[in-house]
Amino acid sequence: MGAEKQVFDFLISDRWKRTYPHAAMGVLALSHIENKAQDAVLDAVKKALEDELRQRFGSREAIKADAVLQAYAAYYKRFKKNYHVFFQIESVAVKGQPIPRVNALVEAMFMAELKHGLLTAGHDLDTLAGEVVLDAASGDEEYTTISGETKTLKAGDMFVRDGMGVLSSIIYGPDKRTRISRQTQCAFFSIYAPDGIGQAAILAHMQDIEGYIRLFSPGAVLERMDVVSAANPQGSLGQVR
Repeated sequence: MGAEKQVFDFLISDRWKRTYPHAAMGVLALSHIENKAQDAVLDAVKKALEDELRQRFGSREAIKADAVLQAYAAYYKRFKKNYHVFFQIESVAVKGQPIPRVNALVEAMFMAELKHGLLTAGHDLDTLAGEVVLDAASGDEEYTTISGETKTLKAGDMFVRDGMGVLSSIIYGPDKRTRISRQTQCAFFSIYAPDGIGQAAILAHMQDIEGYIRLFSPGAVLERMDVVSAANPQGSLGQVR
């Protein structure tokens, strides 16, 4: 299917609505992407973002005080886990490490995560099967993570699935089956937003992902940018295509 992938069906389970009545998810999809191993323009913007993060967060305490990161920390605490994006921001902003180089499409997603603090899972849209569903785990779902580990979801954790299985979860991250590769032409990003993350923050995050992608792939086509929640299961922004 390649670059001709159309908008997919995205649903919310009743279990998720009951469990997370005040949470939301950003749904972003683009096609006709020309992914690259690296890109000079993106690299320059990445360097500017590194400088911005170091100005915003001069210490661990400054990162801990961020309201968005506090919202995620509260979610992770329920599962006796720490929010890993906190440590990624700390690595760049406090310890002076550069943003890792992977491929341009993955880097675009990661840059937005660091800038906004919002947890994002990226997938190759052409590898998805059937309806995509946002759900709350029963605790017996298993999948292979992007690192190759087999994980059983923690009961109550937010996760996204398609007709073949789990795509991602908050606690254990994205799956291996649908991972973004150098050959990816169509991408789907799910932005997990627990209670305390507003729609404006989700929208700004998605717009930055799209903007970063257009730096190296100006012909990319925006297929969908939307925010779904229990109150607006069909989306509050509307489908683009």
